Amino acid sequence: MNKNSKSIVIEKKLLLIKSYEFSELQRFLRKFELFKNRSKMVAIVPGDEQGQIKKILKVIVVGEMGTGKTSLIRQYVQGFFSEFYKTTIGVDFANKDIKWDERTTVSLQLWDIAGQERYGNMTHVYYQEACAAFVVFDVTRTASFDMVPVWKKDIDDKVFTASNQPIPCMLLGNKIDLCPHGVWSKNHKDMDQFVVEHNFVGFFETSARNGANIDEAAKTLVKYIMDNNIEPSSGKNDKTVDLVVNEDQSMNSSGGCCK
Repeated sequence: MNKNSKSIVIEKKLLLIKSYEFSELQRFLRKFELFKNRSKMVAIVPGDEQGQIKKILKVIVVGEMGTGKTSLIRQYVQGFFSEFYKTTIGVDFANKDIKWDERTTVSLQLWDIAGQERYGNMTHVYYQEACAAFVVFDVTRTASFDMVPVWKKDIDDKVFTASNQPIPCMLLGNKIDLCPHGVWSKNHKDMDQFVVEHNFVGFFETSARNGANIDEAAKTLVKYIMDNNIEPSSGKNDKTVDLVVNEDQSMNSSGGCCK
């Protein structure tokens, strides 16, 4: 193969890569627009004389790759665990309804954000109008815990409540089932201090495999949101971008990340 032929082959490969990346971006932006519109809703559903309220809360789920974000969400929403998931690309979504009181149903809208997205330019888009966050690390990987402050700062810098305060964040130490007798490198005193220093609303050790503490962590975060009347900021700032997606582009299904 001569030099010109090699150049043509390389150019074709680059075009294929760019085409794939653009297709993936369009697919996730279509999903983003759908869920962004839903996150603004506080719907009144026919019921008693006063009506039933359904409040939709957008909660982002972030952390390093392989910490088990998708598995946690799948266990919480579907009561299901699998050893095998595809790595999340960009962002994925899941919903769970919680009967909060006699009149109110909370629809928890969970945005599963890929670990590698912290290195890209899309997180400020995915974070828009979130009212809370889960930050996940793997208790068997110290490096993933070391990145927790980085993720927390990324959230604090990019998304705010309607009162212009940082959104509440819950810290989850996942894969506790892999630690003998539930013992890992940090003790409870260390974690209590870490939670206070980094302004988390709480910390739970969780297991996507057996479901340990996932439901309790979610209820604690939702209670904090409801008790403090946390509302997402709907105003645009200089970092907000408007995205237009070709409606003719077909949408494919996506997978999740490893446990």
